[in-house]
Amino acid sequence: MQTQVAIVGAGPAGSLLALLLHQAGIEVVVVERQSRDYVLSRIRAGVLENGTVELLRSAGVGARLDAEGHVHTETGIAYRAEEIFYFDIGKYAGSQFVSYGQTEVQKDLYEALDAAGVPILFEADDAAIHEPTGEHPYVTCVHGGEQVRIDANQVVGCDGFHGPSKDAIPHLRRYEKTYPFGWLGILSETPPLEHLIYANSERGFALCSQRNPMLSRYYVQCPLDDTVDDWSDDRFWSELMARLPQHVGDEIVTGPSIEKSIAPLRSFVAEPMRHGNLFLAGDAAHIVPPTGAKGLNLAVSDVFYLSRGLVRHYHDGDDHYLDTYSDMALRRVWASVRFSWWLTSLLHRFPDQTEIDQRLQEAELALIQTSDRAQALLCEQYAGMPFES
Repeated sequence: MQTQVAIVGAGPAGSLLALLLHQAGIEVVVVERQSRDYVLSRIRAGVLENGTVELLRSAGVGARLDAEGHVHTETGIAYRAEEIFYFDIGKYAGSQFVSYGQTEVQKDLYEALDAAGVPILFEADDAAIHEPTGEHPYVTCVHGGEQVRIDANQVVGCDGFHGPSKDAIPHLRRYEKTYPFGWLGILSETPPLEHLIYANSERGFALCSQRNPMLSRYYVQCPLDDTVDDWSDDRFWSELMARLPQHVGDEIVTGPSIEKSIAPLRSFVAEPMRHGNLFLAGDAAHIVPPTGAKGLNLAVSDVFYLSRGLVRHYHDGDDHYLDTYSDMALRRVWASVRFSWWLTSLLHRFPDQTEIDQRLQEAELALIQTSDRAQALLCEQYAGMPFES
C-alpha cells in the first residue's frame, strides 16, 4: 500500500488531520489499533476553544456542533464554602468556548471521513514506524490477520501516550510530572448547570460540566488507589454536594450514572515533535491535566500547524512551516502545560497540604476575584491564544 501521508491513530487529531489533508488533495491512509466502536466509546473532554471550533467549521464538520453545542463566556470558581465568582472570557478576552463532547467531535469526523472515502484500518495490531529519517518512511501493522506495509513520504504519529510513534525517535526528550490524585468522573442523563463550575474545597476539587442539555458530566478529586467500585452513585453525589456552595448544589439534578471512570492526572511533553519525516501530534507528544480543558484543543492546534505545513509542502514546494512545526507547536504546548499546572495546583487539595497552604490558595482565588488584571490574565489563557501565523 502506498500513500503520501500515513497517520498512526484515528482519534480526533489523526482524524481531523486526515480530513484536512484529503480536502487539500493529499493522499492519506490511517491506521488505528482499536475498533471504531471502542474509539467512539471513550469519554473525554467537552470544552472547545474558539480556534478549535473555527477549524472544525472550516473542515465542514461544524453543523451539529453549532446546533447542539452550548456556547459559554463565563466559568465559575467556588471556594471558602459559600464563596463563588465567575470569570468572563467574553469581557476580558473577547472570546467564547463551546461545551461539545469529544465523542461527538469524533462521530462528526468519522462521518466526514466515510463520506470522503478516506481509508482507515481499524483494529490494526503491532503498528511500527520504519526509516523515519529516510525519504520514504513506512508503517507496518497486522490488519485482518495479514501483514500490511504502508509506504509514505511522511508519517504522523497521533497514537497517544502509549503508542509506538515516540519510540521511533531516538534521544527524545521527555518531561513528565505526575499528580498524587485522580479525577472520578460520571455521566448522568440529567440537565446540567447553566455554567461550568470549578470548586476548591477542603475536601478536594470538584467540577460541574456538561455535554448537552440532557447530559451532565461531574468530577470529584479522589485518591489514586480508589476504584470505581469504591464509589456508589449515592457516595458520589453526597461528596460532590459537600464540595460545592449549598446554593449551587441545590440546583443540581441527580440521577443514575451511565458512565463512571477514574483518570490519573499528569503533565507530559516530548521534544522534538519532528524526527526526519516522522511528526508527532496530539497526545503522542503531550498530555496536560484536564483542569485547564486544553488536551483536545492542543491536539487541534497541532493539526492546524502540521496540516498547513504539509499543504504548503505539496502545493507550493515550500517547507518553511514543516521545518518550524515542532517549534511553533511546542510554544503553544508549554504555555498550556504551564497554565494547566497552575490551575491544577490552585484548585486541588494535595496529600501533604497544610492549613496555611489551603489559606494561600483561597487568598490567590480572592485576588483573582477582585482584580480585573488577574481575571484578564486568567481569561486570556483559558480562552486559548490565536494560532501562530
